Amino acid sequence: MPKLKSHSGTKDRIKITKNGKVLRRHSMRSHFLQKKSAARKRKLAGTEQIVGKFARNIKTRMGV
Repeated sequence: MPKLKSHSGTKDRIKITKNGKVLRRHSMRSHFLQKKSAARKRKLAGTEQIVGKFARNIKTRMGV
């Protein structure tokens, strides 16, 4: 069976750490920020860890 190519869209959006954790950025943080409260914007900042089956699927897409 041939090697699978890594999914380009996933590669740009997801980071896999050295220990195998899958991290992603929050959505809704790029524009229309004036109407969002400061607390909401702070909550959307930073990264979030993906766990479970979804993380396994992403690792498969990335070829890890």
